[in-house]
Amino acid sequence: MITSALLGGTHYTLHRFPLEQKNRSLQAWDAADEYLIDYVKEHHPSAKKLLILNDDFGALACALHQFDISALSDSYVAHQAWHYNLAQNALDESNFTALSSMDKLDDYDLVIGRIPKNSGYLQHQLAQLSQTLSPNTPVILGGKTKAVHTSTINLVSRYIGPASTTLAVKKARLITASMHNKAQQSPFPKSWPLEDTPYTLHNHANVFSRDSLDIGARFFSNYLPQSKKALRIVDLGCGNGVIGLLTLAQCPQAQLTFVDESCMAVASARLNVEQNHEHDLHRCQFVQSDCLTGFAAASQDLILCNPPFHQQNAITDHIAWQMFNDAKKVLRPGGELRIVGNRHLQYHEKLNRLFGGHKLLGSNKKFVVLSAKNR
Repeated sequence: MITSALLGGTHYTLHRFPLEQKNRSLQAWDAADEYLIDYVKEHHPSAKKLLILNDDFGALACALHQFDISALSDSYVAHQAWHYNLAQNALDESNFTALSSMDKLDDYDLVIGRIPKNSGYLQHQLAQLSQTLSPNTPVILGGKTKAVHTSTINLVSRYIGPASTTLAVKKARLITASMHNKAQQSPFPKSWPLEDTPYTLHNHANVFSRDSLDIGARFFSNYLPQSKKALRIVDLGCGNGVIGLLTLAQCPQAQLTFVDESCMAVASARLNVEQNHEHDLHRCQFVQSDCLTGFAAASQDLILCNPPFHQQNAITDHIAWQMFNDAKKVLRPGGELRIVGNRHLQYHEKLNRLFGGHKLLGSNKKFVVLSAKNR
């Protein structure tokens, strides 16, 4: 993993999180970060109060530390990376404020950020900005050239004001605009009925498959536990919490813990239990964390998981590998990890390596549901 970065004419030591991840080819910044940093220092050096959106690992926060910074991210991992990388570079955090995606925004002299992969989340953030920014406040968003679509530019123009793009540099491009439009409401959270159930699901902007049940979770729902025992169950990588929600009904004595690294996912899971299973809310916990960090060893009976295969904009299997390793530590002897995954990801090999075997519970042309016991 590359750790030395030259950003804005200064060298920084930057680490990508989690620190123990296996993919050492991924670095903690890219050309879009460099472009944003250089642009701000050239065009807005006198700005004081700066809002940074979607800074994955703190490259922007470190290189622009001379400003009064508020940094906003939906990601628990991003928050951990900010504090770690600021400390590694001996940068004072007295002028640094960390915000979650559910926090309210203030007025700022300048807004910069990375274009998120989720266009709905970008729309939500732009709507938030339209409600708080003063007229003529500059908004500058950066990303890889392939991430700057006409639809992205149109969103910025719709919520902020007439937007334009810069020339591409190292396959990165910026969108620039100034606040001119009236305040607009975010279309999130969105709600839709869960077919063949009495439930209505509610989804905040940055939740995966926010408009309908994703096909992996749909298939997994056929292989969820049914038990009257007082099991301790974790819905790991819970998203909107649909797997845990369905499990609550089938395991009436179980204690359910919903875990995700996304603040909006955890908020959506809580909202869905409150709206659909309010009488079971006392059986639930909702935790934003990096996989199962902080969970006691041998403390859980069953872990249900639909692993993601990307971190921000990078496709990687290290998150699934970390989830499986954490499950091994957190499950009691005889406890079970039950997962769904795309067939081509070959998760059975990881389970065999960690647990010494696995059982196939179900499969179709696209997905497999696998079970592994902690021997």
